[in-house]
Amino acid sequence: MICRVNLGFIMALSLFPFRVSRAALLCALVLVVPVAGCKSSNFGDVTGSTRAQIPSEPGALNAYIEDWGKKYDASPANKSIALTYGRALRAGERSPQALAVLQTLALKYPNDMEVLGDYGKVLADNGRLKEAQDVLTRAHTPERPNWRILSAQGSVADQLGQQEQAQGYYAAALKIVPDEPSVLSNLGLSYALSKNLPMAEQVLKQAEAQPRADQRVRQNLALVLALEGKFKEAEQVSAKDLSPQDAANNVLAIRNMIAQSSTWKDIQLGGKPKVPGKKA
Repeated sequence: MICRVNLGFIMALSLFPFRVSRAALLCALVLVVPVAGCKSSNFGDVTGSTRAQIPSEPGALNAYIEDWGKKYDASPANKSIALTYGRALRAGERSPQALAVLQTLALKYPNDMEVLGDYGKVLADNGRLKEAQDVLTRAHTPERPNWRILSAQGSVADQLGQQEQAQGYYAAALKIVPDEPSVLSNLGLSYALSKNLPMAEQVLKQAEAQPRADQRVRQNLALVLALEGKFKEAEQVSAKDLSPQDAANNVLAIRNMIAQSSTWKDIQLGGKPKVPGKKA
C-alpha cells in the first residue's frame, strides 16, 4: 500500500525527531491524499478536461506510468499527454520526475492555468514552497477562483507555517464547495498546527460526516483525537477502515510519537509551533 500524509503535516513532521519507523508513522497519520494505504490515487485536486482516473494498486499504477511515459516520449509537446503523465508520476510519488515534466510544460504554456495549477502543486511536492506559492497565485483569478487551487494554496501556506493565511484559503474554498470533506480535512489539520485541537476535532468531525469522506479524512480525525489524548475514540475511528489490530497499532504509533517528541507535547498544550526557517 502507498501511504501519503497530508502535505502540511509532512512538513511539520520533517521538523521533529522520531524513533518510530517513518513508513509506520506515515500510515498512522493518513492515511490515505487519495494526504493515503492508506490512499486512493485518484488525484482529485487536479482540474480540467485532461484529468484521468489513476489506478491506486502499485502494479497497475506502475504500468500506467510506463504507458503514459511512452506516450510522452512520442509527443512531449502534447499538453494533455504531459499533464496526465505528470499526474501519474505524482500519484506514484516520483516527484522529481513529475517536476521535470511539468516544468518543461509550464515553459511552453506559461499562461495556461491548468498547467500552472499542476506545476504549482508539484513544486510544493518537491519542497519549493515559495515558488509554488507564486505559481499557484497565477493558476486562477479572483473573478473565477478554483477551489482546488485555493486548497493547494492553503496546504503550501500551512507548510510555510502561515496557518492564519492557510485557513483563509480554506475558508474561501468552502464558500465555493460547502462541506467539501477534503478541504475541511485540510482546515482541521491547519487548526491542529495552530495548536487549536478542539477546533481541529470539530472541523474534522464535520468532514467525516460528509457522504464523500474517505479514509484520509477519518485517519486525520484519529490523529487529532490521539493528540488530545482520546486514544480509545481515535482507535474506533481508525478501525472504520483498518483491522482492529492495525487500528490499535496506528494509535500506538501516534502515542509513541507524542511520548518521544516535545514538539507534539507542545501541540497538546497549545504552545507556539515550530515554523520552517524560524526558531521555535
